[in-house]
Amino acid sequence: MSMSVADDLMKSSCEWLRGKGEACEIVMSSRARLARNIQGFPFPHRISKTEAEEVITLAESALKQTPYFMGSFFLRHKELPLLDRQFLLERHLVSREHASARGPMAVCVTRNEVAGVMILEEDHLRIQVIESGLNLAEAWRVIDGIDSSLESGLPYAFHPALGYLTACPTNVGTGLRASCMMHLPALVMTKQAGKILQAISKLNLAARGMYGEGTEATGNLFQISNQMTLGQSEPEILDSLERVIRQIIEHEKEARQVLLSKRKDKLEDQIWRALGILKAAHLISSKETMSLLSLVRLGMDLGLIGHLDRAKLNELFMKIQPSHLQKVTGKTLSSSERDFERAKLLRSELNSVSFP
Repeated sequence: MSMSVADDLMKSSCEWLRGKGEACEIVMSSRARLARNIQGFPFPHRISKTEAEEVITLAESALKQTPYFMGSFFLRHKELPLLDRQFLLERHLVSREHASARGPMAVCVTRNEVAGVMILEEDHLRIQVIESGLNLAEAWRVIDGIDSSLESGLPYAFHPALGYLTACPTNVGTGLRASCMMHLPALVMTKQAGKILQAISKLNLAARGMYGEGTEATGNLFQISNQMTLGQSEPEILDSLERVIRQIIEHEKEARQVLLSKRKDKLEDQIWRALGILKAAHLISSKETMSLLSLVRLGMDLGLIGHLDRAKLNELFMKIQPSHLQKVTGKTLSSSERDFERAKLLRSELNSVSFP
């Protein structure tokens, strides 16, 4: 990644982290993702290097003709060191698999980071749109337009009975995966999260951590998404997911009120202790930071902490990650050095937040 690209992404605020939109105190972001493949080419796990390069060239040409991607960044993996791939992962622009895989790959990202396309991940194209708050309808509107534009220039692999053909059978059909990133500290603290997450699994929905499949829910952040795409239309997928998301929102709100009415002293103590550590620590791990930031965010949302901007706090969840710290300092850092730099960043960012 050239320094100008890294600098631009570091200086700009992710649109989906701005802390706006419906239920933004609980739903951090809404995402729509489409899996698409190009006719005449094997799926990525069977593709040759020559064919992979051809897919990248075709995708780049089509993306340049897509209005939404005008002026976007197009980055080839062979030009990206591992640190820069991790940087893109931390910004939710690529998946863990895409960041770590070898071989020809690329990613295209809009400057506001709302839309992106992973090229040659599990499928030839993984298109995604992320919006702030509970806004699945807008995420779908944008991605549907992008998909239609790309399809006019690329021959998609499509079967009249099965729909869009994908490398994984669970994506066949619409190829749509929709999800919401939810902050659910009260459900965790009242020990209701496990029961609710178990219930949604029976509805063909999945709950994952901040960085998707295979990651744990650090910072009380959960990704809730659909698991199947075959046999349902896009509106049906979005509607069923949104209905469940709204139910979880209500459960979280109720749990927050329980904490305020029955455990307010203990809750305030936890929140202020969390803020105190973040403002004073000189060494702190990313996992501890995520847990403490979750408490501070809860305190802000409940009105217990003032003079704190939601967008700024949302960004801290990302800024304290390993590659972001190394981008800020401009050097490779050991684990202990990252703990030091992380604490330094937190003291600076939270310096203006006062205690009651």
